[in-house]
Amino acid sequence: MTDILAVAEHRRGELRDVSFELLTAGRELADSTGGDLHVAVIGGDVDAFADDLNREGVDRILTVGAGEEFNHDVYTQAIAALYDEVAPQVLLLPNTVNGLDSAPALAERLGLPYVPDAVELDLDGDELVATREMYGSKVATTNAVDAGDGVAVTVRDAEWPVTEGAGEAEIEAADVDIDESAVRSTVKGFEEVGAGDVDITEADLLVSIGRGIEEEENLELIEDLADTLGATMSASRPIIDNGWLPKGRQVGQSGKVVTPDVYLAIGISGAVQHVAGMKGAETIIAVNTDPNAPIFDLADYGIVGDLFEVVPELIEEFGE
Repeated sequence: MTDILAVAEHRRGELRDVSFELLTAGRELADSTGGDLHVAVIGGDVDAFADDLNREGVDRILTVGAGEEFNHDVYTQAIAALYDEVAPQVLLLPNTVNGLDSAPALAERLGLPYVPDAVELDLDGDELVATREMYGSKVATTNAVDAGDGVAVTVRDAEWPVTEGAGEAEIEAADVDIDESAVRSTVKGFEEVGAGDVDITEADLLVSIGRGIEEEENLELIEDLADTLGATMSASRPIIDNGWLPKGRQVGQSGKVVTPDVYLAIGISGAVQHVAGMKGAETIIAVNTDPNAPIFDLADYGIVGDLFEVVPELIEEFGE
């Protein structure tokens, strides 16, 4: 019986969705080992974060009050100390900017094998089998790793469902001493990408446009639809490459991963690179002239038709 240690992530005073997805992945692994799921949260309002992380399947929450935001030197020290205390078989972190910053350093420091960007995990005894995607998500690979002495893994967001339901975890303030002389960096603040633009990862309803829009002037039609629906606009890579929308609006493997309640894909064929960024949406609606477009394989609802005929009708219908 061995345990799992998952490290939650927060930013600017809020836990990120990937933290709750991490709980699901961690619980699955803990069930396979017969062990417990320990969750660590470092910095910020750790008491409030712990209450929110206390969800079904979590056995223990360890808090470390150290600063407000992610700091590489603080996190690596704190997580290494918690790892020594918990002695887990698997150390789980999100495959985010912060996770990719700390996970390799922790693997080196703790002498662990390291598996990044996992989309599926299976633990059988001392062997961890991680599924990863390569070549623009065209190929899925399985990587078997000896996890007998532990392993560090980062998991891709939007691949596991968010853990729901209240839990009964033990919440404990961990006794961790941070060597301040080894903290060589300071977080001064955040600079938004694309000043004045929106964060599409926070949107509940996204209207996303692809090559089918044909010309930049036609974006006004989609903007009218987004305004009518109270939605946020996003796009596939060709629209961004043409400079028609800012980079921060791009959905896909080379853009952002989004998980809105509704994703309305207009004139998007459904290339694997784009699908990698939006397949976690709760409901997907597609509009495309090609009935064989790959997007329809993923969509919950589909409209085969010319967007220049369909969108005005949607505006009229929802504008009433």
